Amino acid sequence: MGMSMESQFHVLAVDDSIIDRKLIERLLKTSSYQVTTVDSGTKALEFLGLHEDDQSNTETPSVSPNNHQEVDVNLIITDYCMPGMTGYDLLRKIKESSSLRDIPVVIMSSENVPSRISRCLEEGAEEFFLKPVRLSDVNRLRPHMMKTKLKDPKQDNEENKEESGKPVSRSLEEKEEQQQQHQQQQLHRLPQQQHSNSNKRKALEEGLSPDRTRPRYNGLTTVV
Repeated sequence: MGMSMESQFHVLAVDDSIIDRKLIERLLKTSSYQVTTVDSGTKALEFLGLHEDDQSNTETPSVSPNNHQEVDVNLIITDYCMPGMTGYDLLRKIKESSSLRDIPVVIMSSENVPSRISRCLEEGAEEFFLKPVRLSDVNRLRPHMMKTKLKDPKQDNEENKEESGKPVSRSLEEKEEQQQQHQQQQLHRLPQQQHSNSNKRKALEEGLSPDRTRPRYNGLTTVV
């Protein structure tokens, strides 16, 4: 009676739109992932235990599970356009944190702006999805979570030792080459995704599931 691999993955979803937040929550739960939703980048950082020095707001983040400090996060999916801290700002703060930088981050946006997409991928985002997010998009998240789930801490230490002995220029070149290949793959995917998503957006605005013909958000509750 062991849990499935997917049920052991925990995703933090960040979006200021309650409609989009419930949609991504439903898709993630359909894929058997554990989900926590918050409505801002600041609350996402609070949930992750990273507080801004100048933050004076002492309110508790609006999250689904209790005792959020004890929950591990295997992936973060965030909207790009949010008031205050954007998804790009959140991405940068996560990648600048020594304790959080290994968590995969995926960006979502309803706008197809190539320069914005490239900037996010260069900063370390794993994927860039055009809204509305579909189940096929969610299926692409699992490999990114597997990389962190299967990573052995001892192996990580050994890799750090090995990398310390490598020429810095070579390791940087390898990393840049991988990023460029990933960016090209993302940019090739987006035109087809945008065309397919146009009809999905209409269904979303009508309150219907993009993949089903019944009401989309029946029975879902999200604390804000």
